[in-house]
Amino acid sequence: MISVNDFKTGLTISVDNAIWKVIDFQHVKPGKGSAFVRSKLRNLRTGAIQEKTFRAGEKVEPAMIENRRMQYLYADGDNHVFMDNESFEQTELSSDYLKEELNYLKEGMEVQIQTYEGETIGVELPKTVELTVTETEPGIKGDTATGATKSATV
Repeated sequence: MISVNDFKTGLTISVDNAIWKVIDFQHVKPGKGSAFVRSKLRNLRTGAIQEKTFRAGEKVEPAMIENRRMQYLYADGDNHVFMDNESFEQTELSSDYLKEELNYLKEGMEVQIQTYEGETIGVELPKTVELTVTETEPGIKGDTATGATKSATV
């Protein structure tokens, strides 16, 4: 059991039969009444974000998330195929699991697949990704005095 006083950003916990990742938290000690911890949690199965308040000293169950190194192979329609680097076992994930990550996946890229009790709950990309810019809008003359920015397609 973990005390809510020990919350850290990125910690995974199990509350109300759901797996949550701590996005943000704040210890609050009002002038009147007891202290509490206000937290913002993301449900790892549904992606929903919820704010939850815990009493100071309350205990929660930690969720043991397993990270497996896998290689992204290819897209097959709405599914994406990953291969385990150790057992060479292939796993298919739906595009629903890869919301923001989908734009940055490249074939052959190594990723971390997060599982909880055998169920895939997320994909973690490397910290840096090298992409090629395919198209940009032309710069506007006279717009470069303060550092121009423009849209790019990767």
